[in-house]
Amino acid sequence: MADGRDRSILRQVVSDVVARLSGNSHARLNAAFAELGMPAVPEEGTKGERVKRSFAQVPDTDLPLVANRVLATGQGSPQQRFRIEDVLWAESSPPEIPIRIRRELARSLDLAAMTPNQPRFMAMLSRFWVLGEELSPLIDAFFGSPGPSLRRDIEKHVFRNPGDWTAETLLENLGAFEAGDARFARFLEAMVSADVLLDESAQRLLVDAINEHVRSAAVELRETGTEGGYPRFTLVSTRLAGNRKPKNIIFASLTKPDIRLNAMDNDIEIVGDTDNQLVYDRPTPDHGLRWRDLQAWWQDTRNIPNEAEAKTSLYKRLHRCLPDTSPGQQNLFGAYHHVLGDRAYDLPALLPEVWLHWDHQTVRARGPQALLRSRMDFLLLLPHQQRIVLEVDGSQHYTRDRGQRPDTAKYAEMMAADRDLKLRGYEVFRFGHDELEDARDAQVLMERFLPALFQRFDAEAGS
Repeated sequence: MADGRDRSILRQVVSDVVARLSGNSHARLNAAFAELGMPAVPEEGTKGERVKRSFAQVPDTDLPLVANRVLATGQGSPQQRFRIEDVLWAESSPPEIPIRIRRELARSLDLAAMTPNQPRFMAMLSRFWVLGEELSPLIDAFFGSPGPSLRRDIEKHVFRNPGDWTAETLLENLGAFEAGDARFARFLEAMVSADVLLDESAQRLLVDAINEHVRSAAVELRETGTEGGYPRFTLVSTRLAGNRKPKNIIFASLTKPDIRLNAMDNDIEIVGDTDNQLVYDRPTPDHGLRWRDLQAWWQDTRNIPNEAEAKTSLYKRLHRCLPDTSPGQQNLFGAYHHVLGDRAYDLPALLPEVWLHWDHQTVRARGPQALLRSRMDFLLLLPHQQRIVLEVDGSQHYTRDRGQRPDTAKYAEMMAADRDLKLRGYEVFRFGHDELEDARDAQVLMERFLPALFQRFDAEAGS
C-alpha cells in the first residue's frame, strides 16, 4: 500500500455498503460511483459485477475518501456506518481507555445530571449507538406488545421512571464498555457538549467528574474552544500537558537571532535587522497554526493591501530562508504546498528554520551544558497543542570529514536530542536527504505522507 497501512478491514466493511449500488440502473451507476469517489466502468456484465469492478479499482490510499462519502450520504444500516467509523477512527490511534476505568467512571456518574434534556440526549445517543427505531404496528402485534427496542427501554427506564437505571446500566446496554476507544472518546466529548447540556456550569461539573477517572488512563477532557458561546471539550493526552501554547515563534531564520529579553515581562525583542528572522507573537489558535492564520498575521504586520500579494510574498520569504546546501529541504517545502494546493489555507502552516532554544553563548563556550538542538528544519503546530517536527538528514548528521567517515558521536547526539523532544511532547519525523533530492520524488513522498500524518493527528479537527 502506498502509505503503508493495511486497509483490508476498511475495504471489507465499505464493500458491504457499496454493494447496494447495484440497486441503481445501469445508466445511473457511473453517476453513483462518482458520488462516492469511485471510478466509472463500462456497461458490461451485471450491475453487481460493475460495482465490484469499480470498487476493486479504488486504491487503498483513496479508501478513506470513499468511506467518508458513504457516511456523508447516509448509506447503509446504522450498524454498517458505525463499523466504518470505527475502522476509520482507529487509524488516528486514539488513546486507550481500559474497560475497568470505563466501568468505574460509569458507577460514579449521576445519570440525572447527564440527561436534563431528553430529545437532545437521545439524538446524541443515536449518533454513536444502535438504539433501534420505533417498530411498526405489525411487529408490535406479533409480539403482543411493543417489540424490543433499546430506544424504548431508555425512554422508559431513564426518563419516564427515573431511578430505574444507573449510568452504568445505561452504558452497559449501549455497549459502551466494549466499544472502540475512539467511539468511547467521542461519546464522552458529546456528553459534555453544549448540544446536550445547555448550561456551562453543568458542562464543567460533568467534565470534572469524568476527568477524575480518565486521567488514570493519561487522558482528560480539556477545553479547546467554544461553540455558540459555550465551551468545547476534547479528549486529549495528558502526556502533552506540559505543552503550553507558544508565546513567541522565531522562524524563517537567515542568521542566528540577536535577542534582547525584557526580564520583567518575559518578552523578547529582535535586535538588528528584524527581517533576518520572523517572530509570530499572536496567541496560537486552538486549531493550531494554519496558513490562513500565518498569512493574516503577515498581511497585518507588513501592511500588505491584498491577500494575493500577502500569500505570494510570505511564501517567497519562507522559501528564502531554506539553505542552498539542502535541496531536500527546499523540495520538501515546495512539495508540501504543491500537494495541498488551496487546502493549505486550512491546514497546518509549515514553518521552516524554527528556533527551539536560544543561547547567547556559543556551543564551544557552553561546553557539555550546551543544548543539543537549537533549531528545527520544520515545525507544524496542530490541534490540541500537538507539535510535529520534520527533519531532513544529510550525511553531515552522521558522518565527518565531508561524509568520508561515520561519526557515531554525532548520531548519538542526534538521537539524544530526539528523545528530549519526544519527552517534551514533540513528534519527530526524519527524512533522508536522498529521498527528497529529486523534486518529483519529494512530491510523490508527500502525497503519501501528508494524508497519513493529518489523519493520524486529527489535523482537521478544528475545521
